[in-house]
Order: sequence, then structure tokens, then C-alpha cells
Amino acid sequence: MADRDRVIRGSVSPAGGLALTAAFLFSLGGHASGQAYPQTPLTSQVDELFAEWDTEDGPGAALGIFRDGRIVYAQGYGVANLDYGIPMTPKSVLRIGSISKQFVAMCIAILQEQGRLSFDDDIRIHLPEMRDYGEPITIRHLLHHTSGVREYLTLADLIGRPEGSVFGVYTTRELMELLARQEALDFESGDRFSYTNSGYFLLAEIVTRVSGMKASAFAAENVFGPLGMSHTRFYDDPNAIIPNKAQGYSPTPDGGYRLDILRSEVIGDLGVITTVEDLLHWDNNFYENKLGAGSDDLIATMSERGRTAAGVELTYALGLEFGSYRGLSTMGHSGSAVGYVAQFLQFPEQRFSVVVLSNLSTFGPGRLARRVADLYLADLFTEPMASGGQTRARPMPPEAVTLSMAELEAFVGDFYSEELDISYSFDVRGGGLQLELRGNRTTLRPYPDDRFGWGRRELIFDRDQRGLVFGFTLEAGGVQGLRFRKVAGAR
Repeated sequence: MADRDRVIRGSVSPAGGLALTAAFLFSLGGHASGQAYPQTPLTSQVDELFAEWDTEDGPGAALGIFRDGRIVYAQGYGVANLDYGIPMTPKSVLRIGSISKQFVAMCIAILQEQGRLSFDDDIRIHLPEMRDYGEPITIRHLLHHTSGVREYLTLADLIGRPEGSVFGVYTTRELMELLARQEALDFESGDRFSYTNSGYFLLAEIVTRVSGMKASAFAAENVFGPLGMSHTRFYDDPNAIIPNKAQGYSPTPDGGYRLDILRSEVIGDLGVITTVEDLLHWDNNFYENKLGAGSDDLIATMSERGRTAAGVELTYALGLEFGSYRGLSTMGHSGSAVGYVAQFLQFPEQRFSVVVLSNLSTFGPGRLARRVADLYLADLFTEPMASGGQTRARPMPPEAVTLSMAELEAFVGDFYSEELDISYSFDVRGGGLQLELRGNRTTLRPYPDDRFGWGRRELIFDRDQRGLVFGFTLEAGGVQGLRFRKVAGAR
């Protein structure tokens, strides 16, 4: 679809007239709203960047380019709904994943401005079910990812309920119970930065409890409504009908796509659905605040970078990450959710921003946003474009060992974790030790010293004085030291 004015070929489908409507919309360049943005030689170069995804039979992206408080160009590429061939447009509604964090942070900042909480509050004031780890975890720790609270997505994966799976639909109550059961933090609060979704999930729950209304309703009343973001909300009702919503997709090995559906009420770390046109209002608010008491102090609060207990300044503020690109200061965030990826990239000093929202899980919105900036800010950059870059090598796993059947039998049995409230069952099949979890079986990779690999995770078994296995410790990336004990009477 490089030539946007060509005649769209006809098609016959059960949708009948809907297919003709979709074809007509494509012939208008995807502007279903009738809102046409000026086409220039520069926008033609932008369209060329997205040409690979500008098809009639695959998911794509919606683009918004903002300058000096207005949209200078917006466009949709590809298809928003493959079932009906509905094209992507600037009015298409998409999930934005972790870009949602800055909206929860704004809710928290407004509540502090109202005197209803303080960033320095111990979170147990508002979430008393959370454990006392000796030193307080503050709201500020959650905002800046310095809390040490374990990543709930990893914990959910370890209980066999990964996001996007048939088991991966959990409620706010279930996640609160899961986090409250954790007997330890990944590190002492304030010691270091470690990005985790758990913190912003907990912040949304704090908004709900302090405000007396659901966090989604508080955001609608105090953020989205005042800014005129009429197509934006926290999507905490998976049964809600959302006009113009783009479906999320992932590629399949045969070259096609599968529908990815995230049916979750959980918000905070994610959950916002919006359009590139609505995000203009959010972008403008960083220059002229309309929220809370309307003062610039609220924006200064949002932009205040975190610090570790040792005083090291972070690049992360309140759901916003500060950095630079080719010599120019930047602010923004990336996001991903099942079937969706997104990028919000702002150049504050140039009052220029690029927003890319995609309904394809493998799309690279950050790279495309920077490429767009390369075109529009070409005369302002003070550093050359980076060439390639090095890929960080992943740590190599230990060398596997060969164990006899008798040696493997020592690890057979059921093992229970109070923190996860789940049992892992091990038996020997096909010459290897297998883990069974929710009906799924995985063959573990044996390492020296009673250790086994499970993907990127590692199980370290313990023996008593008689040499009998009585438990193990599970190490899983950012989640360390999860203890399992062998169930009495188990093999």
C-alpha cells in the first residue's frame, strides 16, 4: 500500500458490505474519522518507514507526531481487526502496556497534592496485609522501582499461570494475596533500582483504597476527563465494549497471525487503552498543566527522578524515563501487553513527540519512533546516528551432567512452597527428571551439585545429614530464594 491513492481491489467475504467499507477506508489512507493530516515530502518518508506493515492482511500500527501542541501528522498502517479487515487509523484504540504507569503515578501525585497520602508513607498504612520486612517500603520506593518487591509476572509464571495463557487470568485480590505471602524482598528497599510491575500494581490498589473509588474511576475523573481524553480509560472490565478497539496479534510459524487476548481486571502496571490522538492531550499537559490544582508543581513532581538510599540518581521518575538521543534530552516510556507494543518518546526542549502504538507483538515501536525523530529533528541533533550496536550476551548455563536412574530417583516427590501456595511434582520419565505443573510436563537439565535447570530458572536441592533430599531453593531471575519443602509421605 505504498501508493495510498490506488484503487483498492474488491473482495468477497461473509462481512459483505463491511468489506467494501473497509476497502473504502483504506482508499482514504486509513483516515476513517475523515480527519486528514497534510501530506508532505517529509510525511512520505515517514510512510516509507512503516511500509512493511502497511498491508491489507496483517496487523500494523498507529502513529502520532506532535509539535508545539498540535498533531503535525498522524496515520494508521495495516489492519486493526483481521476478522473483518478493519484498517488501523489514528482513532484506533490500543493497549499501551507499561506506558500506563505514568497515569497511575499522576493519580498518586494528585492524591499527595490533596493531602490524602504522602510519597513517604509506609505502604502498610494503606495495604496492611503486606508483610513487615523490618524496614518500611514507601510509596516513593514503588514509584521509582526501588522497593525490592518481587515481580508478580515471574511469580505468576512460577505457579503455572503466565500472562496470556489459559490460566493467566488473575484478579486483583489473588495478586494481593500472592504478594502478601512473599517472605522476603529481592533486596532491601531503597538499595537499588530494579524495574518491576508489582510496584505499580500496588500503587493502583493504593489509589483505590485512599480515594474510595476504583483506580480506573479516579483516573477517569481526575486525569482523562479533565484532559479531554475521551477515548482513554483503564480497561479493568474485560467484558466492556470498546468502540474502534484494535485486536492484538502475534505471528505464527506458518507466516500468519494468532489473536492474543488479555482478559484481566488488573491495572496499574498496565491497563490503559487509548489513541494517538488522545495522547496529544497528555503530551501537552507536560508543558501546561491542567490537572489537580493546575500548578506546575505537579509536573515537577512527575519529573523528579528517584534516588537510591546511597544517593545515586536514577533515570526513572514517576512512570517516566529520562535519557537522551543523539545529544537531545528525551522523556518517555515503552510498553507491551499481550499482542500490543507501544512507545511514547518526547523531546521536551524541542516540544516534539512521537507516539507509536502497534497491535503486533513483534513490532519495534522504539526504533520506529527514533527513525521518525531522525527525519523531523535532523538539523537539531548534535550527535550522529548510532551504527548497529552490540547485543548483550546472555550468561551461559552450567555444563549439564549425566545422572543415573538411581541418582534421579532421589529427587522424585512432591514439594510445596508456602509463598507460592503450590506444589511441584517430580518423577523420572524418558531417562530424565520431569517437573509437572498444572498438567504440563518439563524435563529438567541436570547440573552438578544437585542443581537442575528449568529454562532460565534453577532449582538447587538440599539434603539432610542422611543424604536424603528434603527441599530445594528456586532462583528465577529477579525472584531469588523461593523455598520448597518435600511433602511428608511423598516419594
